[in-house]
Amino acid sequence: MDLLNTLVDKGLRRELPTREEALAVLATSDDELLDVVAAAGKVRRQWFGRRVKLNYLVNLKSGLCPEDCSYCSQRLGSKAEILKYTWLKPDDASRAAAAGVAGGAKRVCLVASGRGPTDKDVDRVSETISAIKEQNEGVEVCACLGLLSDGQAGRLRAAGADAYNHNLNTSEATYGDICTTHDFSDRVSTVQQAQAAGMSACSGLIAGMGESDADLVDVVFALRDLDADSVPVNFLIPFEGTPLAKEWNLTPQRALRILAMVRFVCPDVEVRLAGGREVHLRSLQPLALHLVNSIFLGDYLTSEGQAGKDDLAMIADAGFEVEGTDTTTLPEHRRQGCGEGACASEDAGEPADAAGEPAATVPAPSDDTRRDLVSVRRRGAGTDLPPNA
Repeated sequence: MDLLNTLVDKGLRRELPTREEALAVLATSDDELLDVVAAAGKVRRQWFGRRVKLNYLVNLKSGLCPEDCSYCSQRLGSKAEILKYTWLKPDDASRAAAAGVAGGAKRVCLVASGRGPTDKDVDRVSETISAIKEQNEGVEVCACLGLLSDGQAGRLRAAGADAYNHNLNTSEATYGDICTTHDFSDRVSTVQQAQAAGMSACSGLIAGMGESDADLVDVVFALRDLDADSVPVNFLIPFEGTPLAKEWNLTPQRALRILAMVRFVCPDVEVRLAGGREVHLRSLQPLALHLVNSIFLGDYLTSEGQAGKDDLAMIADAGFEVEGTDTTTLPEHRRQGCGEGACASEDAGEPADAAGEPAATVPAPSDDTRRDLVSVRRRGAGTDLPPNA
């Protein structure tokens, strides 16, 4: 396909695609899927070889969030039967993190529910960061605490935080459809505060909420404009008890096309396969490793993931290797800032498909749902049971 040849050439040169080209990737057929994966895989290998970075989540504070994000099992009014607990003590959080590090994780992600941290919360998290850093040489720590207030990003950076995660989740045009207690600009501002404080920006999206192809492309282009170093791609986990419980819009093939599109738009960025991969990719998870260079190990915040040992076996069986703490994830040119052509948008026009028509919306949800794959987390942080790592 001429489209794929063009996108590979652009990706190898760090020349970014147009919106029309990104939309065309999402519009490819299932018959073309392996060609799409192979093309995006060339770009992935150019910048990251066959390395896979492992990340491990520690849920510091679970449930009872005052925000109304429709996709979240921890949201205001959620009836999802998840674990609910207040702040873990720093020593308990550090022990939870150690399990992930022992399993091969290079980055520990410290997450807490809520609109944003108080100054006392920042002190708690700073103690946890210090404990993890002291016990695990070379391990990165990423904080994800919600919207930041003035000065908090600098305090987290001073405590040793390497990165801050705050996802954009969906396009600015549709953000109000999934959340009313804060807006898209609040999220952008928090990412920018983290960058200004010297932390690496980690910001991604959630696919499968009923968004159009144009929405997916718009949020990925917004992430590119933010110059996020790490882009987690989550696939909606339709928890019973949340407003989006009936949104089963993804097939494994569509999930792979979304990952390929993100790779073409973010050729030299850490693209992370995040929540929902087991639910929506299922047996095609190994193919995704040809598109992403980073995954979460074990469980997620409120749902259980694939067994950690199975994650490691999948990586090895697919011919990839776990990235060690002695390896820097990002290519050198990104560590030094944007190179020529790496940050400039080629096309500022309205999204359209390859034929110039308005971008298509996703197909209607299928009745063939797999609710058996949604498993609420009952082990690890906040419990007396050992974690999955």
